[in-house]
Amino acid sequence: MKRSSRNTNLRIPDIGGHVSAAGGLFRAIGNGETIGATTIQIFGASPQTWGVKPVSDAEAGNFREAMKESGISSAYLHAAYLVNLASASEEIYRKSIRNLSEHFRIAESIGAKGLIFHLGSNKGISKEEGIRKESKAIRRILKDVPGNSFLVMENSAGGGDKIGSDIEDVRRLFEFADSERVKVCFDTAHAFEAGMIDDYSPKSVSSLFDEWDEAIGIENLIVLHINDSKTAFGSRHDRHENVGEGHIGISGFRALAGDVRLRDKEWILEVPGFDGRGPDKKNIDIVKSLFKSS
Repeated sequence: MKRSSRNTNLRIPDIGGHVSAAGGLFRAIGNGETIGATTIQIFGASPQTWGVKPVSDAEAGNFREAMKESGISSAYLHAAYLVNLASASEEIYRKSIRNLSEHFRIAESIGAKGLIFHLGSNKGISKEEGIRKESKAIRRILKDVPGNSFLVMENSAGGGDKIGSDIEDVRRLFEFADSERVKVCFDTAHAFEAGMIDDYSPKSVSSLFDEWDEAIGIENLIVLHINDSKTAFGSRHDRHENVGEGHIGISGFRALAGDVRLRDKEWILEVPGFDGRGPDKKNIDIVKSLFKSS
């Protein structure tokens, strides 16, 4: 794939976090503004059950209206944790397609930019078979849920035979899907934990995103999950930490802020929060401060 030219846009990206939508999806908008977010991520339905409660037209309308009147410029949904489109179990595979499709319909109904999902595990079958099954599932979901929202693949930390711990996995799925509605989310902690990058220095960051650009086209990487890592390089254990408090460190995130190709992506935090209640204003302010010195 031909590499795209570097983006020279020096604007500060939209920065936000995963926020609660308890009490009505529209409440996520106010929760995002409270922490100084300009982009948010939410669960459109329970992330821990197969059943999905549909969003009514009224609730979808309330969300769209609240967002229009807010300082939030974009919203993403995160899929259920149970979803595994590469599962060796045909029952789980079918349930995963159904569940992800239902979450994707919610994303469409509220005008979310995309639905971010984990690529799952091929445990019990070969990676080749897992990727083949996942590709087929992605194409089916896109056909079953028409619209404008993106289906966004997230790289993994790699434990438990997880697909997506290296760029090649994502590249193959991206090419097999062959759809403008398929995009990619890059998680900073997952990449570090998977052994994809051992040091978020300016040189390493530049080299890493050269690879992503070559694999999928940097324009197709549309959102970043900005998470420090509680576990060491190559641990393959998915454990997030507040920005600057983990093994990546402030210097690592400053290097990310210095790569101008990442300035047109949404930066979304999934950190524990300094008060233990999830993404907060302090974390967001730390990330914003990186652009004043980059």
